[in-house]
Amino acid sequence: ALMTARHTPGVHATVKGATIGIAGVGGLGSAIAIALARTGIGHLIIADFDLVEPSNLNRQQYFIDQIGLPKVYALRDTLARINPHVRVTACHLRLTPENIAEIFGHAQVLVEAFDLADQKVMLIENFAERFPDRPMVTGSGMAGYGPANTVLTQQVARNLYLCGDATTAAAPGTGLMAPRVGVAAHHQANAVLRLLLGEPPDKEGKL
Repeated sequence: ALMTARHTPGVHATVKGATIGIAGVGGLGSAIAIALARTGIGHLIIADFDLVEPSNLNRQQYFIDQIGLPKVYALRDTLARINPHVRVTACHLRLTPENIAEIFGHAQVLVEAFDLADQKVMLIENFAERFPDRPMVTGSGMAGYGPANTVLTQQVARNLYLCGDATTAAAPGTGLMAPRVGVAAHHQANAVLRLLLGEPPDKEGKL
């Protein structure tokens, strides 16, 4: 009860029964998972093949003593410390067209948190084909240290919502840094919450 004392009435009753998938748990995905765990989401399915590296620590939600661990297992441990009531299914593997439906088949909303454009397209196309009525929340454009207010959440297709400025890619001079990556990640987490609560986009398609 104390963990939900500051929730808006009725929110916890909805989110505690929800299952959310997160594809990729780097800078975006790790922050999204933590935000959703604090919100009280009942079940998180997280998938990533990568290990925690020192270069991750400038923007990803990991600790020095987790270097070398699979990200999904390190994040699962962190989430358990934050909210032991959240069930976490941790999948340490590379997502492919052949396993997406099996891994995320129970997810009410799928969050895309990959680094590479071709991975993003692969995930979105395959999930949309198998589960056309389920929403997805994707991220694009959060590199550097530009204005935070250029990061937006917009509906770009019937069941696809994009968080970011859609232009700023990681490049020399515009690396991925914790503040702006965090802004985009929390846009994604907030979009998930709004979708679960049935909140519609505004007339401009912003969620």
